Amino acid sequence: MMTFRSSRFLLFFICHELIVAALYFQYVDNLEPCPLCIFQRVVFALMALLFLLAAIHNPKPDGQKYYNLSTFLVTLIGVLIAGRHVWLQHLPKDQVPTCGPGFNYLLETLPLGEFINNVLRGSGECAEVSWRMLGFTMPELTLFIYVLFAVFLGRASWLGFRRKSVW
Repeated sequence: MMTFRSSRFLLFFICHELIVAALYFQYVDNLEPCPLCIFQRVVFALMALLFLLAAIHNPKPDGQKYYNLSTFLVTLIGVLIAGRHVWLQHLPKDQVPTCGPGFNYLLETLPLGEFINNVLRGSGECAEVSWRMLGFTMPELTLFIYVLFAVFLGRASWLGFRRKSVW
């Protein structure tokens, strides 16, 4: 049976490796990430940070349920972003949004709220499919991974909150 600490180190490692793979695709395979891809990386980084904090802290069961819940909520954000990305990729060509300015330009020129709104709306480059594995696009695989994390963390949260609190 895996302990809370060792499972969180394992989940941290998985998130870390997903980010390393994304960087490999960007810098070695020269696949430029679209804005939604970058947001998905940020979500994986937040998940990795929460998993690492949970592993280092190694709280008692009452604390574990809050780590599980917070990571579950971050994972749901990833599901929503990846879901939006997959939706954009499956739009008919005539309904795909036009390409907008680049990610860095938007970040430098827009207020944070407007920047996030623009990125989440997606653009034409987010609808472009430039890589497949086993017939699935990168956003589809990412969505699948987020859903796996969400199921695991949702179950862990639910079981944790079913236990009686010592407080």
